Amino acid sequence: MKFQNPHDVKAKTIPGTEGWERMYPYQYQFVTDDAERNQYEKDSFWFYDGLHYPEPLYPFDTIWDEAWYLALSQFNNRIFMVPPVRGVDHRIINGYVYISPVPVKDGAEIGSRVPHFMERAGYYYKNWDALEAKWKVKMESTIRELEALQIPSLPEMEHLDVVTGALGESQGYHLLKNYDDLINLGIKCWQYHFEFLNLGYAAYVFFLDFMQKQFPSMPTQRVTQMISGIDVIMYQPDEELKKLARKAIELGVDGTVCSNPAWTVVEAALKKQDSGTAWLAAVDSVREPWFNVSTGTGWFHHDRSWNDQMDVPLSGIATYIGKLKQGVTIERPTEKVRAERDRITAEYRDLISKEEDRKQFDELLGCAKTVFPYVENHLFYVEHWFHSVFWNKMREVGAIMQQHGMIAEVEDIWLMRRDEIKTALWDVVTAWATGVKPRGAYTWPKEILWRKGVMDKFKEWNAPPAIGIAPEVIQEPFTIVLWGVTNKSLADWSAVQEIADPDNVTELKGFAGSPGIVEGLARVCKTVAEVGQLQEGEILVAPTTSPSWAPVFVKIKACITDVGGVMSHAAIVCREYGLPAVVGTGHATKIIKSGMMLRVDGSTGVISIVR
Repeated sequence: MKFQNPHDVKAKTIPGTEGWERMYPYQYQFVTDDAERNQYEKDSFWFYDGLHYPEPLYPFDTIWDEAWYLALSQFNNRIFMVPPVRGVDHRIINGYVYISPVPVKDGAEIGSRVPHFMERAGYYYKNWDALEAKWKVKMESTIRELEALQIPSLPEMEHLDVVTGALGESQGYHLLKNYDDLINLGIKCWQYHFEFLNLGYAAYVFFLDFMQKQFPSMPTQRVTQMISGIDVIMYQPDEELKKLARKAIELGVDGTVCSNPAWTVVEAALKKQDSGTAWLAAVDSVREPWFNVSTGTGWFHHDRSWNDQMDVPLSGIATYIGKLKQGVTIERPTEKVRAERDRITAEYRDLISKEEDRKQFDELLGCAKTVFPYVENHLFYVEHWFHSVFWNKMREVGAIMQQHGMIAEVEDIWLMRRDEIKTALWDVVTAWATGVKPRGAYTWPKEILWRKGVMDKFKEWNAPPAIGIAPEVIQEPFTIVLWGVTNKSLADWSAVQEIADPDNVTELKGFAGSPGIVEGLARVCKTVAEVGQLQEGEILVAPTTSPSWAPVFVKIKACITDVGGVMSHAAIVCREYGLPAVVGTGHATKIIKSGMMLRVDGSTGVISIVR
């Protein structure tokens, strides 16, 4: 199956963005000057990583893509030696990230990797709980180190202690060093991110493969249901909102809490009441760490945490108060989900005739259940808690840059690559040391103004979901279960792509993420601000979903996403709430408009546009 040639896509430069390539690391470019690399790119299959990047990537924000580019690939290819796949290669077109799983093509090499994988991955699977406990210690230690990191300002005159204490180091040196430390902590965090994650998805893929060989016609969704109903840390921020909603009703301040969408207004009103002060104390008691949850995916600098944008958790609390006052439950139907899980599990296990196969079924399912919590839990520690602190530390760096005229606003720092910032800080520090104006105060403001215009044009571009030549069989675990890219989904994307007029599309197909059939009005939401427009009983249509959107799952009838597989956030949460979900449609937010009447079949992955 062939999609557009990646070089042809890249060659169609958006007018006014000529030279955009300098905004990103040079290895991210599709090339024409290197014949070997050019041919490799033509022969490979690339798909748009809309799961992580539903919008173009700012130059600095590329840091997390670089981090997982390294981390996932090294654990696949150099540490655990996953037999059929190496790493995942990356490119950028018009600010959008395209990725390509790199297969191990030689059958003999695949065989030679198997014993290494069994030894190395086997060690982790056998000692998972103990190793995961160590991981939490490492991760929390890294976050505490980040929180303690200071971004020093540059004084007019160094403190006398530098002389009397014979320190021998200036604040200029510490600014440079601490910026390096900040970046290195980010890369280190992502090393830990992938220590377990590849194996978590691999365990699921092993179980899925076993079940599909036993039952060739078995829906993938049935396998996912066998590991549902498991509590994970990522649900805790939402649970804290539910507790605060109940607390507000108990203290009689629910009316005040729901009186205004602005946190500052509500907080001021509550401070005038004894019961309001008590409720605010309850809020403060859970803000660290649970409000270090991003309002988006956490991958973008503008995905501020709840702590930074208290209007967002306030909205969630108000939603829950409204439900409670109506006598509607706000709990996930966990017992119902678990009962269905156990019924399906027993049903399929009984259909397995051979004892050795039943034993393997038990072992693979047990392993999948053991590793599953990490697959969600790591999100809170990394993309939410760590990233929330990290972005604000970078804003402190931006304040230094602004103070010395390098950028006009603190938020302009995101338009610079991380290596450009390091070079610019050297410019600042040497100019400060010398007593002159930094050169960048002249060059950077003009460049950043141009880059702002480029980013605006990038946002108007529709990134094709796939380019290049699709492989005969897609085997990389992340690609299948997280991104939802399979040979079938590519065929579905291609079918829609061939339709010239999107208004003529009456049916979309994706992954059957969570069972059930409903009809309702669509609400397309691409940002957390748009999520606030969701009305009771609507169907959420989004590029992807974020854990911070959890309160909306008690309002919606179903969920549809552009990207994601059976282990994506939207699929997992909808299964826990008993809501239908179709994920990995490729085009939903481009085809569906808010207000359209939809029929969503979460059991087959078919979406009908009723109009």
